[in-house]
Amino acid sequence: MILWPRSLSLRLALMFALASTLLLGAIGLYLFQALNKEVAWRDDLILLGRLERMRALLDDSKSIDALRSWPQLYGNMLGNRESLLWIIDEQGQVLIEINQAGLPVPQLPEGDMVKLTDSLGKTPARLAWVSVYRGEKSVTLVAGKLLDERNQMLAAYRIKLALALLMGALLAFMLGWLVSQRGLRPVRQLAARAADIDVQHLHLRLDETQEVSELRTLSRVLNQMLARLEDGFAQLSRFSEDLAHEMRTPLSNLMGHTQQTLRKTRSIEDYQNLLASNQEEYERLARMIDSMLFIARTEQPNTSVNLQQVELHPLLEQLCEYFEGMAEENDMRLVNETEGSLQADPDMLRRALANLLVNALRYGAPGTPIHIRNQRSDEGLEISVHNQGPPIAEEHLPRLFKRFYRCDPSRAQPGGSGGLGLAIVRSIMQLHGGSVRVESGEQGTCFVLVFPLGV
Repeated sequence: MILWPRSLSLRLALMFALASTLLLGAIGLYLFQALNKEVAWRDDLILLGRLERMRALLDDSKSIDALRSWPQLYGNMLGNRESLLWIIDEQGQVLIEINQAGLPVPQLPEGDMVKLTDSLGKTPARLAWVSVYRGEKSVTLVAGKLLDERNQMLAAYRIKLALALLMGALLAFMLGWLVSQRGLRPVRQLAARAADIDVQHLHLRLDETQEVSELRTLSRVLNQMLARLEDGFAQLSRFSEDLAHEMRTPLSNLMGHTQQTLRKTRSIEDYQNLLASNQEEYERLARMIDSMLFIARTEQPNTSVNLQQVELHPLLEQLCEYFEGMAEENDMRLVNETEGSLQADPDMLRRALANLLVNALRYGAPGTPIHIRNQRSDEGLEISVHNQGPPIAEEHLPRLFKRFYRCDPSRAQPGGSGGLGLAIVRSIMQLHGGSVRVESGEQGTCFVLVFPLGV
């Protein structure tokens, strides 16, 4: 596994150098192959030209013996030690030879067409040959060239290409380093700006007027995240304040009643009344703590629900019977109009519906019914709890499902949920992948639980 450096600038420089090396290497290989083919092509043209000149000499000469008497002519024509020449008769006897390298006489087949081949010996050479007829006899003309000089030239060219490739890679790395340092300057500025944001400065935002479009998008996304964090932190702070306020009331009552009673000796009946009063406050605190723990558990990422097929009408009948006494006290009645079934956790569904029924009984108008219905919509399966009563002000609707929120704190009842009932409903619906909404107007208030169609 290749271990890349931690520095992004260094990574970019290395990748830029690697890409440049591959590109330069491909170009160098292409140039080397092109040069090799060009040199070979030119050598072949020279060899073919020599064969034509030798054929012309044979045609102009009266005999081979006359040509053999002028060997210096061929040496001057061939020009250097790299050149080779053989004239061979039909029996394979060498009539004329210029071979300073001492190569063995090549054994080549006869043919009227000019042919090219590489020497099969240890010494690299390029050969061209053709058979020429003089009357009834034929001779084979062989022209050649040693490839040592060409190979040395190509080897030197390869070394130069390798050195150029190495220098190009180093220059590409240095250039990539400078470019990455320059290009990543906005990232460093963004990081410096982000480092200034802490708990006391959550209101600060990153600059979205970046010239780089990618960083502008990143800044926008990070600002949205910071806005959510600021809202969550503010909500947590408000939650802590609300929790302290809600718990301070029963604790103050407990301390006040106890201190008042302990100021002088009381009768057994007075102490019993104190304990009974304290018991109510203890139960209120217990309900509050139980609700807090339930919300905390439902918000854990690994919390799972026990989905079962639940028949709605029997479940609501049980809840209506349970709250029948409370409904009679408020001169109200519960009307169960549900039917069918859905996939849900029975206990959580029962708790959510119970909280909505308690809320409807508490704030509904006396002498009016509370209707519980269900229907299918494009969003999913909806269960609604509708009560008639004074409408909820528009500014309260978005905040009804927040913890400890009450539209009218003065109407809080000792046996209430402490402002956590609707927050529990929202947590339960989020666990089921659904949602809860509220609609309020002159026709009353309606809370709607929306379960996804797949649930």
